[in-house]
Amino acid sequence: MTLFPNVHCAHRQVNTTETRGDRHINKTVLLTATWYQNVNPLETRLTLNTDFVMAFPQPKPEAPQLPKHLLRTIDCQQGAVRAVRFNADGNYLLSCGSDKSLKLWSVSRGTLLKTYSGHGYEVLDADSSYDNSQICSCSSDKTVILWDVATGQVTRKLRGHAGKVNCVQFNEEATVMLSGSIDGTVRCWDTRSRRFEPIQILDEARDSVSSLKVVQHELLTGSVDGRVRRYDLRMGQLHVDFISSPITCVCFSQDGQCTLTSSLDSTVRLLDKSTGEMLGEYKGHKMKGYKLDCCLSSKDTHVLSCSEDGHVYCWDLVEGSLSLKLPVGKAVVQSLSFHPTETCLLTAMEGRVQVWGAELEDTEDAMTT
Repeated sequence: MTLFPNVHCAHRQVNTTETRGDRHINKTVLLTATWYQNVNPLETRLTLNTDFVMAFPQPKPEAPQLPKHLLRTIDCQQGAVRAVRFNADGNYLLSCGSDKSLKLWSVSRGTLLKTYSGHGYEVLDADSSYDNSQICSCSSDKTVILWDVATGQVTRKLRGHAGKVNCVQFNEEATVMLSGSIDGTVRCWDTRSRRFEPIQILDEARDSVSSLKVVQHELLTGSVDGRVRRYDLRMGQLHVDFISSPITCVCFSQDGQCTLTSSLDSTVRLLDKSTGEMLGEYKGHKMKGYKLDCCLSSKDTHVLSCSEDGHVYCWDLVEGSLSLKLPVGKAVVQSLSFHPTETCLLTAMEGRVQVWGAELEDTEDAMTT
């Protein structure tokens, strides 16, 4: 028998979010609805009560994913691949071959789009312009070449270095190419003029310039003399940090506050850009006799390095712990490049380029082109 026949109740559990300052708190709310029905069915009163059953902070964000799955292997058929590079938006890749050729590939399909021939010896480095209309490359033949992407023709062939050219890169507007050579100089070339002489020569290095990176008004170089040089081109200043081992690769962090260097003592170092203070040291890989690449992930969460033992090593930037040891093969991992925005990695070993991703693709897990 019902004691109160005209009283009715209903309960429902609802999730909601409350904001307190900069914190967001998830809450589960119990809604209780009670209504009283009079003899007249048209007269009904409704009351709503809310009771907070539980409150808890939002879960921590998931750990950054790492490119641990092999998506495809590209047989470049250009001898040994000396360097592999993403283009500006990460949709294409450039492979530099020991057979004097430079090739442009689709990353998603692994198909060859264009072959650029014009160097007299093996190609050592390349870079694409921000609008993908031009490519610059350097070679052991002492030259730097500016290419038209669409036609594959040589726009300019620049001579001036006294030895092989190890590295080359555009500035952000692609108005200047910068090249570093075994002759110890960095030369700056104007891409818009028809002059064949460099507009500036930086000759502070006492040995081969092995690597360079340019971001906005700053130029970072690494040399076999064990010094990292940062040029503030706007202020006309030079900052030098000494590392007691020949340097193979340098790069800026994405936030522009740090520099990363790899050297032949099998160590990768993270330095504060302004003070030169060492913020992190990453070891475990092997780098004793080869000029190998290092880089940071697209969100500055991990440090990556090639190794002579056939692996790519990936460390947590803050903790310094090894997060991933990626087995590429049995030979030396010569070069690597991280996608500018996504979790995707390129590696080069012997005559092949491997494409790695965080998740396997839907179609075919690994494909040889």
